Amino acid sequence: MSGRVTIPPPPARLPPPEAAPPPPNNGARTATRSQRTALVLGGAAALLAALWLFSAILTPFVLAGVIAYFLDPPTTRLTRLGMPRSIAAFLLLLLLLTFVAVAGLLLYPLLLSQIGVLLARLPAYISTIGTKLRDAMTALEEQLGPDLVDSQLRELAVGQVGAVLSYLGTSAARFVGGSIQILSVFTLLVVTPVCAFYLLRDWPFMIARLESWLPRRSASVLRRLSLDTDRVLSAWLRGQLICCAILAAFYAVALSAIGLELGLLVGLLAGVLSFIPYLGSITGFATAILLAMGQWGTANGVGLVVMVFVFGQVVEGYIIYPRLLGDRVELHAVWVIFALFAGGVAFGSLGVLLAVPMAAAIGVVARYWLRRYLASPLYLDPPRTGT
Repeated sequence: MSGRVTIPPPPARLPPPEAAPPPPNNGARTATRSQRTALVLGGAAALLAALWLFSAILTPFVLAGVIAYFLDPPTTRLTRLGMPRSIAAFLLLLLLLTFVAVAGLLLYPLLLSQIGVLLARLPAYISTIGTKLRDAMTALEEQLGPDLVDSQLRELAVGQVGAVLSYLGTSAARFVGGSIQILSVFTLLVVTPVCAFYLLRDWPFMIARLESWLPRRSASVLRRLSLDTDRVLSAWLRGQLICCAILAAFYAVALSAIGLELGLLVGLLAGVLSFIPYLGSITGFATAILLAMGQWGTANGVGLVVMVFVFGQVVEGYIIYPRLLGDRVELHAVWVIFALFAGGVAFGSLGVLLAVPMAAAIGVVARYWLRRYLASPLYLDPPRTGT
């Protein structure tokens, strides 16, 4: 019997329960900050380059995307009721095209007749307004003296007003008469509806595919930002379009009812331009005042026009917008106006179509970064003490 004692080896040290082993890396590397920055900047540069290169042909496709975006909620509801999405998309698109065709067939001849009246009465309107302005300038000359207001200034003002009215009348005629040429028949009847149908049919699959391509590190944040953008954009666009339709119908009916010869044209113009905040009401009001002065030349006619627009602004500000938009819209009017003008200058009609969606997305991202800044040490660090 040997006196040697065998000492067993110490037990292996086990990791603590909370320290789970890391997942297998499979040789993949972690992306660096510079790579993420390069991905974002490269994607933005590629998007801007595509818009710049293909801006001449992108308008019907962007318009098709807008139509698909608007019709996606009712299509989804019909799909939940058991209707195949292809049939639901086709029926809704057919209903929209029928409405647009009927509205065009009814309104376009009326607009052409209004343009004919405008061109026929334009010299008389210019003469009447010029006479009224000349009388007003004469009275002003008597009050202030010839040193401030003389005959040359009076005639210059009358000539400038006549030139402005003539330009506005001929521009309106060219716009209405050439709108069919701007939106060609092929683009209007073939390309846009076909693209809208395929986009609307495949909308959920495209959204799911885009979501699957999001970088996993930031997928939840990007998903939340996209949902916020959709909420702001849908509330503003759908509410604004309904407001424009209501205002166009009201101004057209009211101005025609008081006897303004071009009330239909001015009312529709004011309603359509109301898509740009304040522009529709200001443009329609100024145009209607000038036309009332040219048609009647009396204070009573001008007063009726003022009453129509004052009532329209009260209804718009206290009934239509609070009920249709309320507090859901986070797009400031100045930001929308700037976006529309900037988009139009940069990319023309395509930029106008993309202006509001881009403004909504930039606003959502800006508010997200502002919340992060307000919760960061950059904002919360205590103020310095001493010197």
